[in-house]
Amino acid sequence: MNHSPLPTTLPETERTRHRRLREQGSLDRGVLDAVLKAGFICHLGVVLDGHPMVVPTVYGSDGRNLYFHGSVASRSLATSPDTTVCITVTHVDGLVLARSVFEHGVNYRSAMVYGTPRLVTDAEEKLAGLRCLTEQSAPGQWDYARRPNRKELAATALLALPLDEASVKISTGGPDDGDGPDARLGLWAGVLPISAAFGDVEPDPALEDGIEVPAHIAVRAGTGLG
Repeated sequence: MNHSPLPTTLPETERTRHRRLREQGSLDRGVLDAVLKAGFICHLGVVLDGHPMVVPTVYGSDGRNLYFHGSVASRSLATSPDTTVCITVTHVDGLVLARSVFEHGVNYRSAMVYGTPRLVTDAEEKLAGLRCLTEQSAPGQWDYARRPNRKELAATALLALPLDEASVKISTGGPDDGDGPDARLGLWAGVLPISAAFGDVEPDPALEDGIEVPAHIAVRAGTGLG
């Protein structure tokens, strides 16, 4: 595998150029990495049989590639090997509630990644990619649970999308109508934060007595995502 240093700035292309709200956009690879690391669900946009389809799926990022399960994408690649896909990751951080409905907005972090994914066939990379995907959502689980056997690996479609063409947008802050005419309406304005968190663990009823929740899972109960 290629482990040469990556450029710190993503290239600007026709697809990644920020045309609206340019001040919210970023081509900083570090910002992209932070957005990707904060989640584990993405939406995959692909054309299948001539029709657009957007599919939610889990993913893992190692900073160079975004690995994801992709039966839909692999079907598309089988008929058109040069198919370009678009993967998006979005975190919603709050509702921006202004004095005017027109000025309402959303605080968010989002990334869009474009490219042609490849089906991972190398056995070593496939294991590494599945580990990356597993550890993205549940750190410590790869070393705790049974790993996939040959039959399971053969039945699993894993794709890799290089993080070469991507863009990020981040919106923060409160309403911007506090110094306009609507400020005199006497209406409340501000931000209603949104956060996602893990709840209490729910043991499988089929568990045998004496099997405790592993530390790497128990420690995450009640903690926030992203």
